Order: sequence, then structure tokens, then C-alpha cells
Amino acid sequence: MAARPLVARQPNERLQALIQEAGCSNAGLARRVNMCGAEHGLDLRYDKTSVARWLRGQQPRGRAPAVIAEALGRKLGRAVTIDEIGMANGKNLASGVGLQFSPTVLGAIEQVCELWRSDVGRRDFLSGSSVASSALVEPSRDWLISVPDGQVARNGGPRVGPSDVAAVRAMTEALVGLDHQYGSGHVRPVVVHYLNSVVSGLLSGSYRESVGRELFGAVARLTELAGYMAIDTGQPGLAQRYYIQALRLAQAADDRAYGGYVLAASMSHLAAQLGNPREISQLARAAQEGARGRATPRARSMFHAAEARGHALLGDRRSAQEAVGRAESELARCAPERDEDPAWIAHFDEAYLADELAHCYRDLGDPVQSARAAGAALAGHPRSRTRRRAIGLVLLATAQVQQREVEEGCRTGLRAAELLGSLRSNRGAEYLDDFRLRLEPYREEAAVREFGARLDLQAVA
Repeated sequence: MAARPLVARQPNERLQALIQEAGCSNAGLARRVNMCGAEHGLDLRYDKTSVARWLRGQQPRGRAPAVIAEALGRKLGRAVTIDEIGMANGKNLASGVGLQFSPTVLGAIEQVCELWRSDVGRRDFLSGSSVASSALVEPSRDWLISVPDGQVARNGGPRVGPSDVAAVRAMTEALVGLDHQYGSGHVRPVVVHYLNSVVSGLLSGSYRESVGRELFGAVARLTELAGYMAIDTGQPGLAQRYYIQALRLAQAADDRAYGGYVLAASMSHLAAQLGNPREISQLARAAQEGARGRATPRARSMFHAAEARGHALLGDRRSAQEAVGRAESELARCAPERDEDPAWIAHFDEAYLADELAHCYRDLGDPVQSARAAGAALAGHPRSRTRRRAIGLVLLATAQVQQREVEEGCRTGLRAAELLGSLRSNRGAEYLDDFRLRLEPYREEAAVREFGARLDLQAVA
């Protein structure tokens, strides 16, 4: 029998470059890997010969590649992935990055940092990827059944303290304000670069348990914001990846309420945009169940409002009305004198709920109620919520057209277009496009022709 031909291994040049960058000897790296593995309950006994074999192209099995990446990341002071160290073992990590709800905290850090790095690098697979509704529902199931992460504290890399967490939160609040006022087209590149250049270093640093939980919570919120901005720049496939990772980071923070928010406010709205109404209600109910006993009345109100949106899109008036009633009851329970709400839900006030109800009544074919709710939303939204006000105007214009008040609807639509002209928002443009389609049956009316001409002139300008 002829001998089986040997498969020649390729030298691992990626690992070699990182070892040189870190200033490690082979023995030094082996020692760091063994120590890092011990923290994860692994009895690793690598030595300098083991590292030499890795450099010749050997791939260690099991969790070892992730531990090697973490050990090098600690020395370099930033997150390092198994793709970077050349140990992806032939897996196409790129196409799947960000789509998994990692079972470990270490895996979650690796995956979210790879997502940020790929986004900054403008990888085509991110911007051009499609969204599968199952990829939204499956992480919600994983989140529902997953046990709390026992420990998130880390040793290695620069020390991370409460002031670093406060800085991430302050940056998030500033970026939220800019996004509301000017649209994500202006702001998203700043968010992604900040995540990749600063936040990844914090996650890879050293922090005690309490600081680590707070850090994961702050980073979850900023990651969710980056996902919303991906939607607002016309990249739903990228948004899906950010939302899944925000959900996993919320789990590491032991913040079930915020995990519910990611499901109900983020993933369910993405499902709505993609025309998957059944998934909207499923995600909202998963939020209610998974955050039971951990969410404030304001957060629960938002969860029920999201469920109502799904029922309305399905044409299930009774279920939608029941969910609306629960949303209104929960919001009425909020005590203004008590500051019990976390920052991520404080914005959900009567105006935001009215905005959700305007969508529900529009989809249920009730323009009178939709117009009333849109008017209440516009009365309550401050001027700084430019995009939200523009969407409210489109909803009001739609309700007016549904009531055959075409001329009035066109006037309201032009007000929305003027506001959207000051934004770089794909989401706002989609609402305006939907309104133009609803005007199609009245295209011969003078008001509609003038509306179209005005929009065309605005586009040229």
C-alpha cells in the first residue's frame, strides 16, 4: 500500500508577527497561555516547543486558540481574535462574525471585537449581508435559557476603573443626542471607530467583578446604538450582528431588563422593517418573559407596545388592542417623583408611546386613531428629536391621506421632507418613500403633483 502523502503545513506568519509585536519569547508566551488557561479552569502545560510547533502551522485543539489569543491580547493591551493569530482552522469566521450568541464571556469579547474591527475595515460581507428572521429569534432563545455568567472579572492588560465606564456612558449620551438631531449618516463612523479603538481595549483590560458588570452594561448600550445606526444607514444585515452582540453583552452585565430592551426595541423593530410581523410579537414576548421581575413599568410598557406592533401588522385587532392597553397601564404606573428607571429607557415617555400607537393604528387601518396618536407624539417630542418628529409628521400625513384629506396630507408631508432634508437618515427616507407610494392612487391631483415636484427639486438641491 502506498504511503499517504504528508500535508505540508504553512508557517503561521500571523502568530509570528503578533509575538514580535508583543515582545514575547516563545517560553514567555507559553507561560502566559498556561496562566490564562488556569483562570478558565484549564490545565494547560505548554512550553517553548509548543509555541515553536504553532509557528510551524500546528493548530491546538479545543479552547486553546481562544486562550492563546487572550494571552497575547493582554500583553498587547487590546483584543486579539483567533483569526488574527492564524488559528481559525479553515473556518470562515468573517461571514459568521457577530451572528453567534457566545456561550462564554471570553467568546463574547472576541466576537464583538472582531465585529468592530471588521466594520472599521469596511468588510463587504458585513454591509452586503442579508437578514434571516431565524437569526433574530435563535439568539433570543439562547438568551432566555442561558444561565448567568458566573464571573466576568479579568486580570491582564491596563486597569479599568469606574471612570472608564463613566466615559463610555457619557460618550454614548453625546452620540445619541447627535444621532437624534443629525441622523446616523453623520455619526455612525465615529461610534464604530470609538468602539474599535477605545472600547475593545477596555474589554481586554483588567477589572474587578463589579466594574466588569458595569463595563459590559455600558458597552452593550453603545453596541445597540451602533446597530440602530446601521439600520439608519441602510445596513440591516450589519444591524442584526450588532443587536445579537448587544444582547450577549447585556447578559454578561447581568442586566436582564436591558436584554429585554434589545429584543423589544431593537430586534423587533428590525423584524418589522423586514416584514416579519410574527417575529415582532415573539421577540417582544421573549423580552417580557426573560426580564420578568427585573424591568421597571416604563420598560414593560415599551415591551407591550412592541408586541402591539406585531399584532397590528398581522391585522389582529383584538390582540393589538390588548397589548396597547397593557402598555398604557404600565406607563401610567410610572412615578415621576421616583428616579427608578435606568438611562436607556428614560426616553420612553408618553410621546414615544404615542408614536408606537400611531404605527399600530396605521397598520390596523384606523386613520382617525393614528392621526390622534401622531399628533400627541408631535406635541410631546422636543425639537432636538428631529428624526422622530419627521417620522411623526409622515405618520400624520399618512393618516390624513387615509382619510382622503390628500391636500392636507401633502402639506404635512412637505413639513416632514423639510426636516428630513437636514438629516442623513435612511430610515427617514424610507418612511417618505412609503408615503409617496400611498399617494399613488391620487397621482393626478394637483396637490400630489406639486408635492412630487417639490421633493424632486429638494433632491436635486
